[in-house]
Amino acid sequence: MTADTHAALVALVRDEGRRVMATLVRTTGSWELAEDAVQDAALRALETWSRDGIPAEPRAWLTLTARRRALDVLRREAARTGKQQEAVTLMDQRGTAEDLPGSVVRDDLLRLIFTCCHPALSPQTQVALALRTLAGLSTAETARALLVPEQVMAKRLTRAKQKIRDAAIPYRVPPDAELPARLRGVGATVYLMFNEGWAPGAGDTVVRPDLLDEAVRLARLLHELMPDEPTATGLLALLLLLDARRASRAGPDGSPLLLREQDRALWDRALVDEGMALLGDGLRRTPERPDPYVVQAAIAACHVLAPHPQATDWRAICSWYDVLLTVQDVPAVRLARAVALAERDGPAAGLAALEHVRGLERTAALHAARAELLLQCGHGPAAVAAYDRALALPASGPQAKHLQGRRAAAQAASQ
Repeated sequence: MTADTHAALVALVRDEGRRVMATLVRTTGSWELAEDAVQDAALRALETWSRDGIPAEPRAWLTLTARRRALDVLRREAARTGKQQEAVTLMDQRGTAEDLPGSVVRDDLLRLIFTCCHPALSPQTQVALALRTLAGLSTAETARALLVPEQVMAKRLTRAKQKIRDAAIPYRVPPDAELPARLRGVGATVYLMFNEGWAPGAGDTVVRPDLLDEAVRLARLLHELMPDEPTATGLLALLLLLDARRASRAGPDGSPLLLREQDRALWDRALVDEGMALLGDGLRRTPERPDPYVVQAAIAACHVLAPHPQATDWRAICSWYDVLLTVQDVPAVRLARAVALAERDGPAAGLAALEHVRGLERTAALHAARAELLLQCGHGPAAVAAYDRALALPASGPQAKHLQGRRAAAQAASQ
């Protein structure tokens, strides 16, 4: 088996295992049991499939193997308490309930994201748990997505699982009346899943199609579930308008391309049209207090509507960022606004705005943006130093290669 084939196999097991995990949590009612069972099934799959080939129905294979493992564990535990038949009956009943019990949510992953977003957990923990367990991100990836150290994230996830167990939080679909209260956490999870697929913090690819596809699929389900909610509408519009540019994100050699470097003929116009229609609907539904996702979709629309980079309406984009800050004043938005200001008013204006960005010092994006603007202002040595700070932080292979290239340009400009 070649390295590429093995990598594809690992990706398949990881992707299908994520869905099987969601199903096992529902059928076993235990987060930890489901995790152990799916991990065991994944290891067996890697060993068996690499030897015998991938089965015709890999997800069914994984589900059956994980379910058998969970059932073995349940039987052993039940035997100690004399409740074996009760446990087996429970598992069998849940295992055959492929049709959801009166649920308005028809997808295991989406249902369990709602479960993760139980009000007993803090908003940060809700998103972290959903990203780690249901989106399939590693603890390091989850930590990076939420801008916290990996050790802190590991402890947070452990405490969350303990709280779920101790508080006996049920793994069930919330009633319709409770869905809107959990929408914020669900939306954040889907958005961050897309974000990790759009700009992976590790690995050797510019994008992760599996995460992008899954995030868009979940956003569609969310919108289908709650079509009157501006958050669901804006989120789907945003993801579609961004995803429309996916094919142009990398050059022929696999290196990342800046927006102004991308071939706009590769943009998916069907996704653009669908996203624009949703954006219009979202704007109509939020005439007074704009929804953050709707505003971000409006910014994305400004980009996809420009026929060429020089036609980009940076004045409109800056105005939308000002609106966004009124409802979502977070460091990432301030960083993006500073970059937009640089395009509208020049790099010095962007640099001045970056001075007010706090909380992103551990991300390469902040230092890379500062380096680029310093270079444009003619401050080559300072730009080199800023690129060095960016390169010292975690980045994917293509991102690191791009930063090294820009650092070399800054170095040349300094001589």
